[in-house]
This record gives sequence, C-alpha cells and structure tokens, in this order.
Amino acid sequence: FASIEAAVEEGRSVFDNLTKFLVWTLPTNGGEALIILTAMVLGQQLPIQPVQALYINMTTAVLLGMTLAFEPREADVMARAPRDPKQPILTYELFMRTGLMSLLLLAGGYGLFEWAHWRGLSQAQAQTIAVSLVVVGEVFYLFNCRSLIDSVWKVGWFTNPYLWAGVGCMAVVQLLFAHTPLMNHLFQTEPLDLLSWVMIVAVSAVIGTIVALEKSLRRRHARRLALARA
Repeated sequence: FASIEAAVEEGRSVFDNLTKFLVWTLPTNGGEALIILTAMVLGQQLPIQPVQALYINMTTAVLLGMTLAFEPREADVMARAPRDPKQPILTYELFMRTGLMSLLLLAGGYGLFEWAHWRGLSQAQAQTIAVSLVVVGEVFYLFNCRSLIDSVWKVGWFTNPYLWAGVGCMAVVQLLFAHTPLMNHLFQTEPLDLLSWVMIVAVSAVIGTIVALEKSLRRRHARRLALARA
C-alpha cells in the first residue's frame, strides 16, 4: 500500500507539472499569433518577425518552461479528490487563463510597439521592444504558473532554484539579443535605451499582477462555493 500511495503521489505531481508547462507555453504562441495577426488585419508592419518568433519559442521553452518540470510537489497533492479521467488537461478555468494571458501579451506587445513609433524609434527598435515584452511578460507569468491555484507567496519564492537559474540565463540571452552586433545582425534588432527597458519591465509586471488577481478571484469563488455546499 505504501508503494501504491507513493506511485499515486508521484503521478499527480508529474501531471501537475505537465499541466503547468502547458498553461505557461500556450499563451506564448497565442500572444505572438495575435500580435502578428492584428498587424496583418490592420495592414501595418509586423511587430514580431518570423525569425524573432522562432527565437522566442526556442529560448523561452528551454530556459523558462522546462524549469517547471522541477517544481516540487504541492503540499495538498494527496488531499485532492480523484480526477475525472474524462476531464481534459486544460479545464475551462485554465483555458480562460491562457486566453487572458494571450490577450495581455497582445495588448502589451502591440501597445509598446506603437509607443516606440510614437517616440520616433526605428522599426528595428520597436520590434526589439515587442519581442522583449513577450519574453519578460512570460517571465512574470512563469511565477504565476508555479501553482495552478495558489499564489507564489504560498508556494515560496525560492523552492525551485532551477527556475531562478533559467530566469537569470534568459535575462542574459535577452540582453545579448538586443545589444550585441551579432544578434542584431541575425535577428534584425537594435539596442534599446533605459526608458524602453523600464517600460518593458513595468508593463510585464502589470501583466503578472493581473494574472495573480485572476487566480485570487478564482480561489475566493471556490471557497464561497465550498462554504455554500457545506
């Protein structure tokens, strides 16, 4: 019986981390697609070029998304009711969360792209800002995905050292992407000034806060339902 319990516990933990990765990675493609599609519909220049989208997918999936596989199992994993085998991996709540994040990346990425043009920056700089917003926005969203229900404060900021290592590596790669001649040549980017980086981080922080608030509202709603049933 001890072996069966351990197997169930491990299985639930693996399933949790797989779901977290999917919930994190889907808005990446969704946000990029919406940004590009919006530009095409409006007949404007692309905020993110195909080669830049490839860069986002390749680097973030490895340096950010894979770190979720090392998330420690959550404390209540064995206190949950058995999962319905017919239930999809992405429940309605998680599907809506991925949709919300895709829309937030669209608003942030496209908004800063237009802001860069308003400032008189070049097209390459505007695209660099849009790409950086998607990447940094994913970093803030990554912390929200460490638990599908609880806040990062309850999970603990430093319980997954691989996540911090991935975020640090991603920060270095993103700075190289924007500020080194080789990466500028390969991905048609240009260096950014301090104000641009401040705006990127600030908008990304707002995106992360909105997702955290969405999770908080769902937790409160779930508690109210539980009390009503009791």
